Amino acid sequence: MKKLSLLLPLVAAQPAFAATGPFFSLWNTNFIVTIAFIIFVAIVLYAKVPATLGKMLDKRAANIRSDLDEARKLRDEAQAVLASYERKAREVQGQADQIVAAAKRDAEAAAEKAKEDLKVSIERRLKAADEQIASAEAQALKEVKDRAVSVAVAAAGDVLAKQLSASDRAAMIDSSLSEVEQRLN
Repeated sequence: MKKLSLLLPLVAAQPAFAATGPFFSLWNTNFIVTIAFIIFVAIVLYAKVPATLGKMLDKRAANIRSDLDEARKLRDEAQAVLASYERKAREVQGQADQIVAAAKRDAEAAAEKAKEDLKVSIERRLKAADEQIASAEAQALKEVKDRAVSVAVAAAGDVLAKQLSASDRAAMIDSSLSEVEQRLN
């Protein structure tokens, strides 16, 4: 490589031969530029600049390679975490679906129980209302009978008072008292 780099300025200096005058003269600018270029290349090679640049490029390539490896590892970890979160999301969605289904079943069961309770309550209230109506009817009939008896007794008393004399009334009271005594004994 070094030999090739030394030959390069000589090959590149060929157009300098076209300059006027003798080429190997200090008065020829092309010769001076060629000599300066060769000295510059020699200094660069002596200072091992190409090797240093190669080492720097190799180091940079190694850094880039390690960064790429680290990026691959991070990508793999990120994909693993993403897969984990997606799996957990599916599990949570499944649990949420189960909870919703259970809530619907519970709501339907509660609605059915409420319907049954409402039916029982309505039946109980209807029965209580029927009992109250029957009781009210019995009470009304009793009151009507009592009223009829009192009216009949009053009417009979008026009729008897008008038709019977005082001696007949006394005889009737005595016979009623003797009848009560017989029944009580």
